[in-house]
This record gives sequence, structure tokens and C-alpha cells, in this order.
Amino acid sequence: MVPRARLMVRATGLLAGSVLIALAFAVPSPAASAAAGVSGPGGVGAKAAAVENAATGRLLWSREENTERPMASITKVMTAFVVISEGHLDRKIIIPSAVVAYVREYDASNAGLRPGDTLTAGQLLYAMLLPSGADAAYALAQAYGPGIPAFIAKMNAVARLLGMTRTHFSTFDGLPWPTPYSNYSTAANLLTLGRAAMRSAVFRSVVDQRSYRLGAGSGHHAYLWRNLNPLLGHYPGVIGIKPGYTGAAGQCLLFEATRNGYSVIGVTLDSPGSITAANRADATRILNWAFSLPGH
Repeated sequence: MVPRARLMVRATGLLAGSVLIALAFAVPSPAASAAAGVSGPGGVGAKAAAVENAATGRLLWSREENTERPMASITKVMTAFVVISEGHLDRKIIIPSAVVAYVREYDASNAGLRPGDTLTAGQLLYAMLLPSGADAAYALAQAYGPGIPAFIAKMNAVARLLGMTRTHFSTFDGLPWPTPYSNYSTAANLLTLGRAAMRSAVFRSVVDQRSYRLGAGSGHHAYLWRNLNPLLGHYPGVIGIKPGYTGAAGQCLLFEATRNGYSVIGVTLDSPGSITAANRADATRILNWAFSLPGH
């Protein structure tokens, strides 16, 4: 069972080599539950959703929070978390030629990376998390595995260490392989991942950026990556974190916002409609409701 306060663990076994993961996050006690006697937000169309106090993990409201569902590109939050935990973000990674065929095969969102370009792992985090670049996720997984199977094994090992008992990663980016439903999690498990990731200053600083410009330099072309999070710049106080979509997963969004020193983290899975309209509408209703609670 995951300790309830500060946790520092050394991941071994399934992780290819030892990975030191330092976490500081509050895990809610078994008694933590949605606020008794308080009706939830109205008009939320997501099939599964939840919102918590980001500092304490206290559940404020949920719908089907323990139902396993595909999570699409929210998967990349775990990819980033593993990379950041291993460190060496200044290491240089050559973009493999295989990313072009991979992006084309799955018609995947991408950062437009050029094979042969050399970027740092830190730069690739922006390429992965802002435009949801499957090409950047591929390059990071290949480098940090080393090799993709080893990297996915690390993702699953870290999920177990976090207590994400209803989560399984079959991909490093959330694309639907080997089947549309083999890469899955729950609303409750994704809030656990979101809280852990947002306690990393590096991760937090990346997902809070609306865009990132990388000028042409020695070994790489120029790039401009824009954040696909539909809440950034539209809902006051939003500080991340990651949207996603596949046909099986529907529109998904993991998000965090702060108001008057009070932070809440929420997730919606399979919201109806387009990525901008559906995700923004559901998350806005949830955030408005959470911030309206007396005494929070």
C-alpha cells in the first residue's frame, strides 16, 4: 500500500535499470469521499469524471471514477513523469527516422519533428506535452527505455508504485494499439497521476506554457509548438495539464486550476463533441462548481 504522506522509492525489477523517483503527494485516506449532501456540477456530459482538492486529494465529486476507460494522450503525462524522474534532461536525442512512418500510420498528433534533428530531452517534453507530439513521445521512450518495450514496462511499474491499481499502459502515447482498449485507466487513478506529476516543478512549468518557440540551432530546425489544452488562456487560474482524444476514448482532459490559493484537479473521460467545445464545457462546469463550494 502506498504511504500516505511523503514517498521516496527506488523503482527496480520491471524498470530497465534503477530509477529514483522522489514524490511528495498526499494520498487520500480511505475515508476521503465526495462532499456529503452536496450535489455535483450540472450539465457535465463526460461518461467518467472526478474533481479533487489538489493539495489533499479529498474527492469533491465524481462519476464512474473507478471505471476503466481508454485515456488517449493523457498517457503522455506518465511518459513525461518517467522521463523527468530519471533526469538528465539535457541529454541530446537524435530524432529517429521511424517517427515519420509512425505518425503517418496512426494519423497521430505530432510536433513536426525532423528525423536527424538533435534536441534535448527537456525540449522534447515541450514537443510532447504542448502539441501532444507522438513523434516526441516516441523519441523519448526509445531513448529512456532504452527501447520502447522497456519504457512501457517502466510506465507500468511506476503506476503500481503510485497505487494506480486499475491502470495499464500498452503504449507510450495513448494511441490505440495493440487494441483501442488495451491502454486504460480510471478517473480516480488519473487524478493520482496528475497530482504526482504536478508536484514536479519541471512538469508544471511545461504544461503551463501556451506555446514554446525553439529557434534554429546547431543540429536542429526551428520549431513552434502550441498548447492544445483548451482551458489555458480561457479559464482564469488554469495551470495545466493535458487533453487527449481517440475514437475509443472520446474527448479527455486532465486539468488543474488555482483560485485564491486553493487548487483543484479534475479529469473528464469521453466528453461528447469536439475537443475544444466538449473539454472546455465539461471542465468549466466542474471548476465553477468546485470553486463555489463553501469553505472548499
